[in-house]
Amino acid sequence: MNPKSGSILTMTGYNRIDPLSNPCTDITFPAASIFKIITAAAVIEKCGFTPESRVVYNGNKYTLYKSQLKNRINKYSNRVKFKDAFAQSINPVFGKIGMHYLNDSVLLKYSEAFGFNRQINFEIPLVPSSIFISNKPYNWAEIACGFNRTTMITPLHGALIGSIILNKGNLVEPKIVAQVTGDTGKILYKSKTSSFKQVVSPETSTIIQGLMKNTVRAGTAKKIFRGYKKDRVLSRLNIGGKTGSINNNKYHIRFDWFVGCAEEKNGNEKIIVSVMVAHEKYIGITAGRYARIIMAKYFHKYFAAQKEDHKKS
Repeated sequence: MNPKSGSILTMTGYNRIDPLSNPCTDITFPAASIFKIITAAAVIEKCGFTPESRVVYNGNKYTLYKSQLKNRINKYSNRVKFKDAFAQSINPVFGKIGMHYLNDSVLLKYSEAFGFNRQINFEIPLVPSSIFISNKPYNWAEIACGFNRTTMITPLHGALIGSIILNKGNLVEPKIVAQVTGDTGKILYKSKTSSFKQVVSPETSTIIQGLMKNTVRAGTAKKIFRGYKKDRVLSRLNIGGKTGSINNNKYHIRFDWFVGCAEEKNGNEKIIVSVMVAHEKYIGITAGRYARIIMAKYFHKYFAAQKEDHKKS
């Protein structure tokens, strides 16, 4: 997706069980840790968190037991910076944020601002991404860190969330039809770029961009993007992202997410990539790996076109 115009540059997917469906607009996928982007925005704006804010957690990074949500510090406590909690996708940190710093009303407000529970205009019918938040504090923790299977989101909406962050906090409607012309050549329809509203402040979006870059540099996407600074194409980009994963034990499926951004270091071109892969018995190509391939191919073609235009001029 082009975050500035809302244009969908590529939208493709495959569902082996239902080949005629369009997974990109399918709402059967749990948001998982992609929701941490929204939680981060809320705690930055409501509680003044910065990347250097110190947070504490006990136990495993990727579990969410009620005992891990107590406000306690002991010799077993782990102290990390907020930027590292985001990069490493530490569930108990974000669970404690949801329970002790935010609440149901704040989480709902920010999730709806980011596009949940409401219709997003698009030329293809799009079922709204859904979220339900109860009045139970443990549920706030589950929601805030994405450790639940009831917050449902489409891959297209994942791209929208990423575009808000890259677009100075502004949500732009997606579009996939540039224009429609009749038999005589008369333009019957022409898309326009239109903004819903400012979802978060430009300052907040800049902070989250930094958190996403840290995820690629030193977090859960580090292995996927290893060596990108030496790559002929990727080394010319600023890259950030957020990973997410959650199991559906009933069907033996592991949902695997990557929502990220890539922008020129010395230019204005930028894209948002949202990838969701449902792994079955074996883990195949990961969502982050697909995202890296997409970024490399898109900008390889873009830089080649630039070079050709320079030769002609």
